[in-house]
Amino acid sequence: MSELLRATNLSKVYPKVSKSSDRIKVMMRLLLGRALPDSLAHTVLDDISLAVSPGESLGVIGENGAGKSTLLKLLTGVIHPTRGSVVVNGQIGALLELGAGFHPEYTGRENLELAGTLYGFSGEELKSKLNEIIAFADIGHYLDEPVKHYSSGMIVRLGFALLAARRPELLITDEVLAVGDESFQKKCVRWIEDYLKGGGTLLLVSHSMYHIQKLCRQAMWLHKGRVAAKGDVFDVTQAYLAHHEKKSAAEAVTTGRANSHDSYRITQVLFNGDLAESGYFLEQQSTLAIDVTLHSPDGRAPIVLVGIVRADGTPVYGVTTDVDKIAPARNSDHEFQIVMHYPELPLLPGVYALRVHALDPEGVRLFDTVTRDFTVRGESREFGLIRIAHQWRLPAL
Repeated sequence: MSELLRATNLSKVYPKVSKSSDRIKVMMRLLLGRALPDSLAHTVLDDISLAVSPGESLGVIGENGAGKSTLLKLLTGVIHPTRGSVVVNGQIGALLELGAGFHPEYTGRENLELAGTLYGFSGEELKSKLNEIIAFADIGHYLDEPVKHYSSGMIVRLGFALLAARRPELLITDEVLAVGDESFQKKCVRWIEDYLKGGGTLLLVSHSMYHIQKLCRQAMWLHKGRVAAKGDVFDVTQAYLAHHEKKSAAEAVTTGRANSHDSYRITQVLFNGDLAESGYFLEQQSTLAIDVTLHSPDGRAPIVLVGIVRADGTPVYGVTTDVDKIAPARNSDHEFQIVMHYPELPLLPGVYALRVHALDPEGVRLFDTVTRDFTVRGESREFGLIRIAHQWRLPAL
C-alpha cells in the first residue's frame, strides 16, 4: 500500500527576535549561513516522523503550544521545515485556519467560486456541485453577504462544505469540530464517518478526546514539540488523559481547589447502589449497574462516557450516551442522572477500573473523570479479558 504522506525528521525552529539586538544577530547569522545558537532559537517541533497510508485515520493531540498546528502547516506546505522532509503522493484537502483562502470583501458565493478553483474544481464541476455545497453549508441568505460579516462558525460551514464536495484522498482538519453549533458538528462527524467508510483518509487535530476516539484508529501525542506517544488511539488518548488527571490533581493540591462548580461534573457514581470508593468485588457474569449523577452549569444534558480498562491500562470497552442515542434524565434544573446496566458482565477474573467521563453536550470537551477500581472474582482457565459465549461441536461422521 503506497503512502499518501510521509514526514521524516521534521523540525521547525523560529528565531527569537524580541529585542532589536537579537534581530541584528539573527540577520547576520542567516546572511552568513550559520546556525542559530540556542539563545536565539525557539524550537517548535523537534524530529517528528509519521506516515499516513490510504484508509488510515490519525488523530494528533496535545496541549496548546505543543506544535500541532505547526505540524499541519508543514505537512500541507504552508510553511517550510527547518530540517526534515515531507513527501505527498495524493490529493490533500486541508481546513486549517478560519477564513484561509476566503476574501473578506467577497460574498460566500463568490468565495466558493474562487476557493473551488484553488481546490481543483473545474468550472463545470463546481457548477454541478454548487447546490450540494450550499445545502451542506446551510447559511441561508448570508451566502450572498460579504464573508467579513460571517461568524467563525459560518466560515467553517462554508469551508467544510467545499471540502465535503471535493472528497480529497487525504482530509486534514485542525479543530474544525470545535467551531459552530451542535447540529453542524454532528453533520460533520456523520460526513467524516461516511468518508472513512468509503476509503477516505483522515488526519485530525483536536482537543476533544471524544472525537479523536470516535473518528481515528491511530493517534500521536505531541508534548512540547516532540512525540510523547504514538500508536493505537485508545492507548495514546488514555495516556494523555492520565497525564492531565495527574496534572489536575497536582494543581488541586497546590491551590486547594476541586473541580469548578461552574462546569459539567460527576457528583456521584454508584456500583449496584454502593459508592465503592475503596474498591468493589463482583462475581463472574454478575449484574452490574453504574448509576451516574451529574451537574450541568447551564441546564443542558451532558454526554456521559463509560469505559472499562484492565489494571494495566488495556482498554476493554467504552461507549457514550451520544453514540447510543440516549441522554441523561433531568432530576432538577442542574442535575441529571443515568444508569449503565450490564445484565451479565462478561469480564474474566482480574482487576479492572471503571472510568466515567462527563463531556459537554456537543462532545467537544472533557470536563470531569471519576475512576473506580473493581475486581472480578472467579476461577477460569480461559485467556483474554472477556468470556465469549461459545460451543464445541464434533463433525458429523
